[in-house]
Amino acid sequence: MLDARVRSDLAAAVGEDNVISDPVGLRSYECDGLTGFRVIPELVVLPTDTDSVAAAVRACHAHGVPYVARGAGTGLSGGALPVADGIVISLQRLRRVLEVDPLDRRATLQPGVTNLDVTKAAAPYGLYFAPDPSSQQVCTIGGNVAENSGGAHCLKYGFTTNHVLSMTVVLPDGEVVTLGEDTNEQLGPDLRGVFIGSEGTLGIVCEVTVRLLPVPETVRTLLADFNSVREAGEVVSDIVAAGIVPAAVEMMDNLAIQAAEQAVHAGYTLDAAAALVVELDGPATECAAQFEQVKAICERHNCTRLHIAGNDDERAKIWRGRKAAFAAVGRISPDYFVQDGVVPRTRLAEVLERIEDMGRAAGLRVANVFHAGDGNLHPLVLYSAAAGEQDRAEELSKQIAELCVELGGSLSGEHGIGTDKACSMPRMFSTDDLTTMDRVRSAFDPHRLCNPGKLLPTPRLCGEAPGPYRPHPLEEAGVIERL
Repeated sequence: MLDARVRSDLAAAVGEDNVISDPVGLRSYECDGLTGFRVIPELVVLPTDTDSVAAAVRACHAHGVPYVARGAGTGLSGGALPVADGIVISLQRLRRVLEVDPLDRRATLQPGVTNLDVTKAAAPYGLYFAPDPSSQQVCTIGGNVAENSGGAHCLKYGFTTNHVLSMTVVLPDGEVVTLGEDTNEQLGPDLRGVFIGSEGTLGIVCEVTVRLLPVPETVRTLLADFNSVREAGEVVSDIVAAGIVPAAVEMMDNLAIQAAEQAVHAGYTLDAAAALVVELDGPATECAAQFEQVKAICERHNCTRLHIAGNDDERAKIWRGRKAAFAAVGRISPDYFVQDGVVPRTRLAEVLERIEDMGRAAGLRVANVFHAGDGNLHPLVLYSAAAGEQDRAEELSKQIAELCVELGGSLSGEHGIGTDKACSMPRMFSTDDLTTMDRVRSAFDPHRLCNPGKLLPTPRLCGEAPGPYRPHPLEEAGVIERL
């Protein structure tokens, strides 16, 4: 329970009108998009600029109060889950596009700006922001930085880290610093790179300068149906083997197709076992030649239907079906978990068959919609909490994530580790790896006040017995000391 002095200092930091303390208001912040985990914070503060963010953090640091930074709350790994004895620092009022510089092709933004609004601000100059998570209409730049988000077009254009030049950051002691350079050239360690994808555990981003790209000369999009997931997966491998790098290659299985089609009527084939969305962009001549190659590869693998978008409206309709898939699953299941593992492209068919077997064994359905081009899976484990299936679904979701590691991939491609997968981190990293990560975190936040309990496994979180600590040789020599 926060005492009166702490509450007074936080109110002074952000203004009395920017504090939420009533129980009903606090319930709005009890979880992010991973709704299976819920914690009600002691207080929510809504700073309006970098200075008030820093003042709130300094108050927390002075009183030893843990805090969690939160944007739109669309994260799917429990990364913005509050701490019961702490506060939430909401960045939803920092949502201004501060500058668009068309000559240097960059924009400076506050963290509450939505991903899609960056492109809208850049559009009058013939520019756009390449990372495009499916939730881009509502997810924010601050959250994209925290999770290193990607999206459908990350195969060709990379993730958030490839498009962030610099950031203004409030460190866990309240100091305001700049990480990176607007020119993308810097001396010394890449602290910008360390911060991106750290899931809010190293500080709070308050301004971001991002790279903008010219709108491609040509965009060509097709939707292809197949009788099996394996055939669709082989198409993906053959496209990349042919030396073609599409802007996007997305795959949906039958369950995902049915859900999306019921929701938005995008023209998908309801009885197709799998559908591929392939998009090419770039110079018109190159795009046309490669598009013919892609069509031939689809036909070689027994494509049952090939629909080519004839204009921008048809292209938008195809993408509306793909991007609606997550939310649309609610039409075929009362509850679901979204997973986010990655496997090598060559093992797509294998992992999907294994997931189907695991779902059958658990007595649960699994819908699959994913970024096939880079092997980033998004299996949706469908269940009914009312029927007592939640524990079984949570265990299956965990098994799927760990299966991806077993097959040479990783636990997460873009949704992050958060609370959901922290206990699975030892499956992917050694004790020495995790110790090194923990030391980096301690260098930024020795008191563990900034988004505690996320990303790294802890005995409290996972019920694990801590292993023996082995001092570094430099520590034994007295050159360095343990934090």
